[in-house]
Amino acid sequence: MDVNRVKQILSSSADIEVLYNGVSIWIDKINEDVNTATVHLRGPLEERSVVVISELQEQ
Repeated sequence: MDVNRVKQILSSSADIEVLYNGVSIWIDKINEDVNTATVHLRGPLEERSVVVISELQEQ
């Protein structure tokens, strides 16, 4: 995935499923300077991780 698509997903009101390592995640925010995104798993766990945007996949 690229930064522009992540921005579109963040600004969309639609529920767009995004995967990281095959697991469904929510994108919390992006850091364009280093091409990373802060994400957390969908569901009750809210543990956040910083991942490389290119490793995200749209379902």
